Amino acid sequence: MHPSSTSPKKSKLTLYIIIALCVGIGLGFALNKSYVFADNEKLESFEAKINTNQHQQSSADSLTKIALKQAEISLLKERNATIALRDKKVEPFSIIADIFLRLIKMIVAPLVFTTLVVGVAKLGDINSVGRIGGKTLLWFVGASLTSLVLGMLLVNIFKPGIAMNLPLPDAGTDIGIERHGLSLKEFLYHVFPASVIDAMAKNEILQIVVFSLFFGVATAAIGEQGKIVIKAMDAIAHVILKVTGYVMNLAPLAVFGAMTAIIAKQGVGILKTYSIFITEFYSGLFLLWVVLALAGSVIIGKRVITLLKKMREPILLAFSTSSSEAAFPKTMELLQKFGCKDKIVSFVLPLGYSFNLDGSMMYMTFASLFIAQSYGIVLPISTQISMLLVLMLTSKGIAGVPRASLVVIAGTLATFNIPEAGLALLLGIDPLLDMGRSATNVVGNSIATAVVSKWENSLGEAEPTLNSDVT
Repeated sequence: MHPSSTSPKKSKLTLYIIIALCVGIGLGFALNKSYVFADNEKLESFEAKINTNQHQQSSADSLTKIALKQAEISLLKERNATIALRDKKVEPFSIIADIFLRLIKMIVAPLVFTTLVVGVAKLGDINSVGRIGGKTLLWFVGASLTSLVLGMLLVNIFKPGIAMNLPLPDAGTDIGIERHGLSLKEFLYHVFPASVIDAMAKNEILQIVVFSLFFGVATAAIGEQGKIVIKAMDAIAHVILKVTGYVMNLAPLAVFGAMTAIIAKQGVGILKTYSIFITEFYSGLFLLWVVLALAGSVIIGKRVITLLKKMREPILLAFSTSSSEAAFPKTMELLQKFGCKDKIVSFVLPLGYSFNLDGSMMYMTFASLFIAQSYGIVLPISTQISMLLVLMLTSKGIAGVPRASLVVIAGTLATFNIPEAGLALLLGIDPLLDMGRSATNVVGNSIATAVVSKWENSLGEAEPTLNSDVT
């Protein structure tokens, strides 16, 4: 499908990423214990003082409370200044990862547009698009609901927030995260682009998908002239995939930089503090992988295990960079090598990045209910189901929003009168959690593409060279 990807250099990319991951963790730990040790010690001290202050405020009289509030504001300013200083020290490592992610984002919009137009046009008429689109959305809705419900069940079983036992904060406490609009108008505006150029500039994947669907159907409808457009788009897509190959060579460097920065800043202390929550969340993700794999096996049989093995490279890349977007081009390439027809991959995978973020969906219910538990707020099952349905709607198409999951959770908490300040509990460990949910998003979309390919009788045999793709 793409001969250049079978070269020895390419086949060793996963090995280089694993080495970079290990070296980054080692260097990050060393920096955490030396270069930024003093800054981290200060931050721990500030966190302890802030927590003590907040507990004192809950039982203080009005005058004392005003004084404590002023002291808290002062402590927060000092803490933020220390964070900025620490971040500056590890900035060179963060920059390496940021440059790689910027290069990937440079590729994603034109790649989604060209491949989706070609995929839709090759499907033929509007009936084919509707049929495959219906099957795709059926799987996406089922997978999303499964992720949300599983998150809700696990957080009710584990109850990770109970141990926090926090007093309710003052209303209006600023956490520095903008709420995500929940109105139908906001949602629809987010779906339909006013300008496709603006959508591409902002990497609004859902808007690009909508325009591409119209463009692809229209291209197929004009007959012979459309074939010229399809051929041109196909050529452009191959050029972009070639560019992807060049960018992917930088992946090990990006992984090294990202891991060094995060371990240097977070260290193992944050893991100890939130070990219960992190362990339970990752256990939930593992269970979700099992459920998705079992559901996929009903359709594609034992090949689902082969699929997961062959997707190790994009899964590892998404995990180590905390970005499922970074793994998009490689996921597309390996799915085609697995036997999925290019027209199905080009159609299903871009849609998946807007409608099928399984890891993020589970996190949203898990985190929202964790925060409620932390403040001792008991939510009846009916309210939790309402929250689940709200998250089902508002999470669509937010893949390109920075800290997307936290943005959506902030809006959901406000809707259900849960203190948004509780998000501050997760800010420190969110990068660690983001790694797991990004990898899960890749798993979910890979299985979805293979399943729809099977439903359409378009799942062929894997390429013989597939076994050498992963070292």
